[in-house]
Amino acid sequence: MPKRIFSGAQPTGNLHIGNYLGALRNWVALQQEYESLYCVVNLHAVTVPQDPKALAAKTLEVARVYLAAGIDPKVSTIFVQSDVPEHAELAWILNCVVRISELERMTQFKDKARKQRENVLAGLLTYPALMAADILLYQTDLVPVGHDQKQHLEITRDIAERFNRDFGETFRVPDAFIPKVGAKIMALDDASKKMSKSDENINGSITLVDDADTIRRKFKRAVTDSGTEIRFDEARPAITNMLSIFHLLTGKEPSEVEAHFEGKGYAQLKSELADVTIEFLRPFQERMRAISDEELGRILSDGRDKAREIARATMREVKERMGIVGA
Repeated sequence: MPKRIFSGAQPTGNLHIGNYLGALRNWVALQQEYESLYCVVNLHAVTVPQDPKALAAKTLEVARVYLAAGIDPKVSTIFVQSDVPEHAELAWILNCVVRISELERMTQFKDKARKQRENVLAGLLTYPALMAADILLYQTDLVPVGHDQKQHLEITRDIAERFNRDFGETFRVPDAFIPKVGAKIMALDDASKKMSKSDENINGSITLVDDADTIRRKFKRAVTDSGTEIRFDEARPAITNMLSIFHLLTGKEPSEVEAHFEGKGYAQLKSELADVTIEFLRPFQERMRAISDEELGRILSDGRDKAREIARATMREVKERMGIVGA
């Protein structure tokens, strides 16, 4: 049997080219080598307040993005997290395994709690237990994650090992899959921070649904570094970030990219990068629009059924191990 992969994205904000280059394109490639489950993790989204109508619409939009990116429902399982109640059920059990001190040490919790202070929800603290449930529920072997999620995978491994030690071998202990290239695309307005779909500055990212005029405007406003030479240089992160996007979208080697822009100015770089991005996103957006509500509903329904079959088997074993029995 091929190894199994699980990953997902929250239906909040707008997915951007950083999400595609850092995650989605890898998911598409990995589905040919592994048994793959890709989930819209809408239960994670409600760890902070959400507008219900917007959340429902975004959930379906993210599923469309998966399909438009090339995730094949005939090969991979695509589903919505809340459609599989075993996610929440296992999350509660894992909340009774993980330590509060472990949850309080999570960097993401500390950062968000610092901003929200007294309004922080309990779900934000226990977020890692739900993420662990997502992964362990499907006996996952590999989890494609960005660098900012490594800590969450580490606590997932700790929870799995503790459960196996205390109740008997039940869960596979998953490993991280972190792509060497394209794992971290930086914001256009500040190359010291990662491109984020929750960024308050809309000019910091190129979303997957941006139109041509918006894309040109955002690249035109993108920050640059001192100097005039256009080349990959860690000391000049803004230019290196734009060159990396050009390299990843065109498939040209870094040396070819540098040769292409030799003697050219920043305005030319931004203009050509906008052209390349627009041409890349045009067929992607056409594929999104072509997916009917009926087709999407059928795909998600089929995905739910496939996911539940695996999830139910895991939960039966978990309950037996813990002595949780019913009629």
